[in-house]
Amino acid sequence: MLSQLTPLFAASSAASGAPGKKVLYITANPNGVEHSYSMAVGKAFIDAYHAVNPNDAVYPIDLFQTDIPLLNGEVFGAWGKLQAGASFDRLTPSEQVKVSRLGELVDGFVEADKYVFVNPVWNFSYPPVLKAYIDAFFVAGKTFRYTADGPIGLLTDKKAFHIQASGSVLSEGHFGEFEMAHRHLGAVLKFLGVPSFEAVYVEGMAAQPDKAEDIKTQAILNAREAAKRF
Repeated sequence: MLSQLTPLFAASSAASGAPGKKVLYITANPNGVEHSYSMAVGKAFIDAYHAVNPNDAVYPIDLFQTDIPLLNGEVFGAWGKLQAGASFDRLTPSEQVKVSRLGELVDGFVEADKYVFVNPVWNFSYPPVLKAYIDAFFVAGKTFRYTADGPIGLLTDKKAFHIQASGSVLSEGHFGEFEMAHRHLGAVLKFLGVPSFEAVYVEGMAAQPDKAEDIKTQAILNAREAAKRF
């Protein structure tokens, strides 16, 4: 639940108008702003967003510092027991902890109105903690449901933004076919019904180290402009 998180930016007491949105600022990077291109651009985005949306509450989720149970035999076994009609108190203590935590993660995701994802590219994809988080909120009955005509997404009133850094240029050109992170995240969100998904890329710094700071500066400018529309 978002009530368990400390807002990075709380809704301003001086703000007026309609109730603010709840924004999840999801980072999947073990490095801080000083040592990370994606985190530096992410900070620029979220600062600019807050400046134009003071009524909104921004909740940070550092995935490297977040308890995310991996889907394993124990979790699937616990879910199987519950689906078979067992009460929650019949689960083992370990099963109860993991099932409860996964429930908290998906409920917090559903509760939010907007999502900002920030990550580097590791070996053509994102860090595994982001996949673990996706597995936590990709839950039938919560973020999508099955129908006679096939599954449909339930997050049709949400918006998402993606900030991604990579040493090579992956958003287009020769290496575009190798990019799996943004494409997979986009597929996930589309499946879950999220109608708006935009991105700012910070890329090519390793390929052109002499231009790395210029690439970062331009990405920050792009992020600040995009934040005003998000």
